[in-house]
Amino acid sequence: MLTFLGFAMIATFLVLIMLKKMSPIAALVLIPALFCVFAGKGAHLGDYVIDGVGKLAPTAAMLMFAIVYFGVMIDVGLFDPIVRGILRFCKADPMRVVVGTAVLAAIVSLDGDGSTTFMITVSAMYPLYKRLGLSLVVMTGVAATANGVMNTLPWGGPTARAATALKLDAADIFVPMIPALAVGLLCVFVLAYVLGLRERRRVGSLVMPAEAETEAEEESLVTVGSGGSADRTDTGAQADTKAPGSASSGSAPDPAPASGAAPGAGPASDAVPEGDGFQGLDPDRPTLRPRLYWFNAALTVALLTAMIMELLPIPVLFLLGAALALTVNFPHMPDQKARIAAHADNVLNVAGMVFAAAVFTGVLSGTGMVKHMADWLVGAVPEGMGPHMALVTGLLSLPLTYFMSNDGFYFGVLPVLAEAGAAHGVSSLEIARASLVGQALHMSSPLVPAVYVLVGMARVEFGDHTRFTVKWAALTSLVVLAAGMLFGII
Repeated sequence: MLTFLGFAMIATFLVLIMLKKMSPIAALVLIPALFCVFAGKGAHLGDYVIDGVGKLAPTAAMLMFAIVYFGVMIDVGLFDPIVRGILRFCKADPMRVVVGTAVLAAIVSLDGDGSTTFMITVSAMYPLYKRLGLSLVVMTGVAATANGVMNTLPWGGPTARAATALKLDAADIFVPMIPALAVGLLCVFVLAYVLGLRERRRVGSLVMPAEAETEAEEESLVTVGSGGSADRTDTGAQADTKAPGSASSGSAPDPAPASGAAPGAGPASDAVPEGDGFQGLDPDRPTLRPRLYWFNAALTVALLTAMIMELLPIPVLFLLGAALALTVNFPHMPDQKARIAAHADNVLNVAGMVFAAAVFTGVLSGTGMVKHMADWLVGAVPEGMGPHMALVTGLLSLPLTYFMSNDGFYFGVLPVLAEAGAAHGVSSLEIARASLVGQALHMSSPLVPAVYVLVGMARVEFGDHTRFTVKWAALTSLVVLAAGMLFGII
């Protein structure tokens, strides 16, 4: 009964948000509350919710202060060189823009934190996507999938969890998986190339004046306002009849923008309108602090280093970092308040989503639905598949890490799969490596707080992101699994 209710609850949630019948926050709260009553445990709903909130509170705090910290770093110009470098590569070509998104997301993912990756990637690329009229779900899908592959780094979480759960060395799990993960990352870049070509056919290319090759004019792509000198040349067959960002046959939808300041913009009151007048990272914005560039760079490197070395809990590190960044860059109280207000929309949206997700996870765990779902899936494995438990683990990692948290999968399900594998002579190392392949899909799960940072800053509906991304992320995970088997790793 609980198994059926668990799958029904998740399916109901996904259908409602993809059909846009409910907002994600409302669905995350109301649907599990309703199914908790159906399970006959409505009297314990309060306990489940409080338990879920308690477990996710540190994550919510981390995201809140991480948004403030990286928001300030964007305001003061720390990432402007990244934007210029991406612009030099992209040259107003939609294909290069999408590939650049994948490359940037993969590079920034080296810090092991998804929310950091998404904040930097969206802030750098959002202006280009809006100016060129590209689909924003392409940006979120490519960024999430690239980050999912890179999330398998030993300090990213899943590998450490697998090592802990099975009492193995993280290096023994991760290092042999590098060739398969490299193939997965290559798959993401190929996917970005194909999607970029599709976007190029849909919206055409932006043709600049004769000196378009100069760096200054490349930079003007993110600062051109209404009345700018750029002209659009449509190369796609349907481009003449489509407005920038509109969906065409075979292309991803471009969701309507949500409210709030654009990433990298100044205070909310200074936000400029969408469309041709859109401005992104203004090179003349008053919040720039060029004299403090190297201080901010050193502070960010120190923060990320401390995070990787686990010198302090991540929420504490971002709390201290945000306070120090605000104090040094904006010593006057009104300026600090203005910076906090400028990022309040993102903070509120993300924190609200995380606490709403706490209701969902609290009910799933508290009622025992997660355990029953996992037991049912493991029990459904045919006896004859025992010698192939590594393959089974890899395949199961896709749905299980999507419908469950990493903690639930690695500490609750993986040991059971490892025992079943051991009974048929399959080593725990193979099972652990196979368990990593689903991470590309996991990063778009509604149970991952960082994905709400991604869709919130990109102004994309979560349902649109899910509908577009799941198929490509699942394909990437299967490519990693296939490569692992081909190389004899799994």
